[in-house]
Amino acid sequence: MQFLPELISYLLLGAGTGILAGLLGVGGGTVIVPALVFIFAAHGFPTEYVQHMALATSMASILFTSISSLRAHHARGAVDWAIVRRITPGIMLGTLLGAWLAAQMSSQLLKMIFIGFAYFVAAQMLLNLKPKASRQLPQTPGLLSAGGAIGVFSSFVGIGGGTLSVPFMTWCNVQLHTVIGTSAALGFPIALAGTIGFVVNGLRIENLPSPSVGFVYLPALIGIAVASVFTAPLGARMAHALPVTKLKKLFALMLIAVGTKMLIGML
Repeated sequence: MQFLPELISYLLLGAGTGILAGLLGVGGGTVIVPALVFIFAAHGFPTEYVQHMALATSMASILFTSISSLRAHHARGAVDWAIVRRITPGIMLGTLLGAWLAAQMSSQLLKMIFIGFAYFVAAQMLLNLKPKASRQLPQTPGLLSAGGAIGVFSSFVGIGGGTLSVPFMTWCNVQLHTVIGTSAALGFPIALAGTIGFVVNGLRIENLPSPSVGFVYLPALIGIAVASVFTAPLGARMAHALPVTKLKKLFALMLIAVGTKMLIGML
């Protein structure tokens, strides 16, 4: 019975994440990572691995949510599979490298990187910052390099990469509906490589809470994945009835508050 409140917290987190993703188009990791950091810390998880487990579990949950998102965008013809094929090898190699690097970093350093990321996303939302379409997509070597950079950073903050892949493709003059759909498709290889990387690098750690596979905490993964898959379509429907622009600004302020709370907790 002691496990029940913990499971409910993960189901509620997944439900909220799904609604926000569908409503505001924000990546689930932006919400999941800080929430899991607080929940894991409250349950007495090893302090030195709390951030690693939050990142890994977020990545693993994106595996499930990205599939439904990918299918929806593909059905609308919004995925440029030529871009996906060319950039995916770089993304997967970069994400695997990023997961390995993250496993070598302290939880404190990873928290600092996430806090900076939260402030960046908040500023992007509040100021409506968007890159100007000023060039064309690079050739395959350039795309592989861009994919590698996106993958490395995605591992550091536990996201599906949309925060970086959307501005990159927009900068490269890709049509907006194609940018969003293609970014959703790229979330799957990022999540797959990130999950593999965090699982493999976490297997050598002996004192992780059970049941875990590497750095991935299974009860949190199950609760988040199950709930978010069901609530994401609800959030998408709500987007047509609610003032999304104002809600994005409120979400940005929430991100600033979360980042600040994490920062204060480190001091």
